[in-house]
Amino acid sequence: MRSKFPHILLVNPWIHDFAAYDFWAKPLGLLTLGGILREHGARISFLDCLDRFHPFSGAGPPPPARCGRGPYLKTVIAKPPGLGDIPRTFCRYGIPADWFRKDLAALDPPDLVLVTSLMTYWYPGVRETISVVKSVFPDVPVVLGGVYATLCADHARSTCGADRVVSGPGESAILELAAELTGWSPVPRFDPQDLDSFPRPALDLEHRLVHVPVLTSRGCPFQCAYCASHRLQPRMMRRSPASVVDEIVHWHQCHGVRDFAFYDDALLVDADRHIIPLLERLVATDIDVRFHTPNALHIREITRPLARLMFQAGFHTIRLGLETTAFEGRQTMDRKVTEAEFLRTVGFLKDAGFNSGQVGAYLLAGLPGQGFKGVEDSIAVVKQAGVTPVIAHYTPIPHTPMWKAAVAASRYDLESDPIFTNNAIFPCRSETFSWEVLTRLKNLARA
Repeated sequence: MRSKFPHILLVNPWIHDFAAYDFWAKPLGLLTLGGILREHGARISFLDCLDRFHPFSGAGPPPPARCGRGPYLKTVIAKPPGLGDIPRTFCRYGIPADWFRKDLAALDPPDLVLVTSLMTYWYPGVRETISVVKSVFPDVPVVLGGVYATLCADHARSTCGADRVVSGPGESAILELAAELTGWSPVPRFDPQDLDSFPRPALDLEHRLVHVPVLTSRGCPFQCAYCASHRLQPRMMRRSPASVVDEIVHWHQCHGVRDFAFYDDALLVDADRHIIPLLERLVATDIDVRFHTPNALHIREITRPLARLMFQAGFHTIRLGLETTAFEGRQTMDRKVTEAEFLRTVGFLKDAGFNSGQVGAYLLAGLPGQGFKGVEDSIAVVKQAGVTPVIAHYTPIPHTPMWKAAVAASRYDLESDPIFTNNAIFPCRSETFSWEVLTRLKNLARA
């Protein structure tokens, strides 16, 4: 007899790209939906095509110095049409295809499959993942959500083979969608508008949990020209400090996790009412953990007392959202920071005890109309300040204010196919941004 509760499979798809590395990456949105569905009684399975610790791999624990990061398995594949001239190897990052097929075949047939997506130009990996799922479970509905599904919904519907494409945050739609596609009708036990009412994400379904993402808020009050945060999460929402600390303590004490990555777009905004009480609670727990900020911190929000509190709480990897040191001309891009604010913040962090290897400043390269000299000068300013320059390749993103300028500047037809927005190919680079110049900039940043 079939259970009244459905079996729902979550799938994190492969990445097809010229390069990929696990910098504290987890499909948090997908696993949050899994936590919600499980809380309501559904049976949840999870297959991660990017699993660095798949049982067939025989991988041991990562070296402590990597703080949970590490390389994905990879398989060389053909370059997509239109990118054949790129002098780099193209790969499927993640587990081999036959491992994934074996994992699928070993499952009880699901009633519903949920697939997530991240970078818009990673859609070929999403498409291949869904194709394999459909080959094993041809009659099971497949729903695609995530960043690509939100920013390129029409392309996703016509290209990826999912039965349904869902745009925007999925928490408000997931129970109704599951009811429609499985016939199961749970009574909601959470409020999609109250982050504190959410159950914990189903991270425990990972084969080995070496790092955990933490999202203390959603949305961002800033509207930077290159960022799609407002499209992805129109409303600013926050969790209570107590809720966040309870979650961190849970993963540390119950699963031995030491490394945590904040996924917030605006972690430090309104610090007195959010991050400061949160970190004070964390310090009081006296747990030995490390925090990382791959999404970048807003520079002007860091005061001297906050820098000291961050050091006390265990912040280990700090990334500052500098983007450029052309301070006088950056108003069309963002209004985050002045030169004085940047230098002052670096001083606060160094005085608090952080070293140059722990603090990095993101610098955007490959912006429309940008010359290499500007990036070179920015690298010099950051290094002179005593922190690490981190080159961030610009990705043209649909629906952002900078999109039209990117389309006009690109040698590719960006609007025809998201594959051409891949930041590894510097789609908006001018003739001065040759591959040799880009290599020079990277070497300059490392020196």
